[in-house]
Amino acid sequence: MAHPQISVRRAEPGDAADIVGFQQSMALETEGKNLDERLVTTGVDAVFADPDKGFYLVAETGGKVVGSLLITYEWSDWRNATFWWIQSVFVDAGHRRRGVYTAMHDHVLRQAREDDDICGVRLYVERSNHIAQQTYKRLGMDHSHYDLYEIDFVL
Repeated sequence: MAHPQISVRRAEPGDAADIVGFQQSMALETEGKNLDERLVTTGVDAVFADPDKGFYLVAETGGKVVGSLLITYEWSDWRNATFWWIQSVFVDAGHRRRGVYTAMHDHVLRQAREDDDICGVRLYVERSNHIAQQTYKRLGMDHSHYDLYEIDFVL
């Protein structure tokens, strides 16, 4: 699906400040957490410095970055291929429900389908974020039969 007013591209190091701001806003909005700017900046910069960690995409409209997401990798020995994980999704509040995420999602799927080494796309979402869940379902994603468990040593 084309989104003529929204362009999506691979992020560049010059986009880091926008991405850091988005991550801080997302953490505060979704989990009530204030992230340390220096720590997040170092984390975002690490992705640009090491492509094995993943890559960011940004969405622009009117020359302004209004959304971003991070793609990370999970090797699947069952499939002998890699899953792309969509993470750190954020769309500026003033641009939500205008197709920004859909444009990024479509871009990810198009790229993933063109690469024989990619076997699928996954993401996780807050249980209480029903709007995002509806969006993901509308875009053809299915609820997985897996639950996510974690031990977080940082936050």
